[in-house]
Amino acid sequence: FCFMSFTKLNFPPINIKTKIVEGKIQVFDQIRKKYLVLTSEEWVRQHVISYLNLKKDYPLGLMRVEQMITYNSMKTRADLVIYSINGSPEMIVECKSPKVKITQDTFYQIAKYNFKLRVSLLVVTNGLNHFCCSMDYERNEICFLNEIPCFKK
Repeated sequence: FCFMSFTKLNFPPINIKTKIVEGKIQVFDQIRKKYLVLTSEEWVRQHVISYLNLKKDYPLGLMRVEQMITYNSMKTRADLVIYSINGSPEMIVECKSPKVKITQDTFYQIAKYNFKLRVSLLVVTNGLNHFCCSMDYERNEICFLNEIPCFKK
């Protein structure tokens, strides 16, 4: 397949399984175990999943895609939530299309998800720009990190 129509991202290249259904490219999501239409946001999400798994040692079995979260009685979905071995949520990743600028609103969006989950790491990416924050709830501080930490076994 030719992925020229998809922006080259600031992630290592990935191997993905694709097929064409009714003229649309679909990509196999290894977490959900099914094919999905390959949108520009899904392109970013699949790169993030691959990067976290292959370069940062996060097990695929601890990742949940489009995790349902209730905030102020509104149901919403986090792009990617990663759990620790003991089952507590550790990281939320918000993926945007490369065409979408990351703004304060993007951080408000991920903060809403985190209101319930209280993870230690928040990641926002459009595939070109990545932001990773460490949360310190005792000091009520957010610290921007230079990179996403590796999985703690």
